[in-house]
Amino acid sequence: MKNPLQLTINIVLALAVAGLYFLHFNHTPVAPALATDSSTAVMATPEPAADTTTTAPSPADAAAPAVAAAPVQDNTGDFSGKLAYVESGKMLDGYQGMKDARKAFEGKARGWEKQNQTMLAGFKANVEAYQKQAASLTAEQRAATEQKLQEQQQQVGQQQQMLQQQAQQEEAKLTQTVLESVNKKVEAYGKAHGYKLILIAAPSGTIAYGEKNLDITTPVLAYLNAGYRKK
Repeated sequence: MKNPLQLTINIVLALAVAGLYFLHFNHTPVAPALATDSSTAVMATPEPAADTTTTAPSPADAAAPAVAAAPVQDNTGDFSGKLAYVESGKMLDGYQGMKDARKAFEGKARGWEKQNQTMLAGFKANVEAYQKQAASLTAEQRAATEQKLQEQQQQVGQQQQMLQQQAQQEEAKLTQTVLESVNKKVEAYGKAHGYKLILIAAPSGTIAYGEKNLDITTPVLAYLNAGYRKK
């Protein structure tokens, strides 16, 4: 049977673990993979909720600087297509749909943190109340109260795990929604501008080298944000 001192130590540990977890609730971008579509390679699979409608080129896109793209030969010998790439981190960080999704997630995370702190505060209050009256209780009463506190501690731990799972699921859902939207819009941009292939330059090293004149991140980002603002 754990004594009051040991229970107090357990509370401190629970608070520390919970605090560390919720400090890491802020979302970090997931490095996108490459799709296998024959006409364009864009981000596939999971980053947060944005519009999934494909939009036509916007005035902001038309005003973006022209980019020289390399021709790509297909299996028929046609060199009329173009090749380019976008920097995934720069594009996703600058996309308003991603910013809004992160903001929505952080709002929910604050709610989960509040639930966690409420649970911990209730448990701590019960332990403190027990410590104040422990000396006046019989051995049987102390044993019964400590048993209840241990059960409550386990319940708090289970609730914390549920909150963590809820946060992970919500983050994955928002990520999936945003990436699906970005994929469709990058594909629409590529078709509208005659690209046969648009690659993703990710921090993980998807593209080892690419000439800067093939980087169309800026005009693609302008296209994404112009379409997002229209919704």
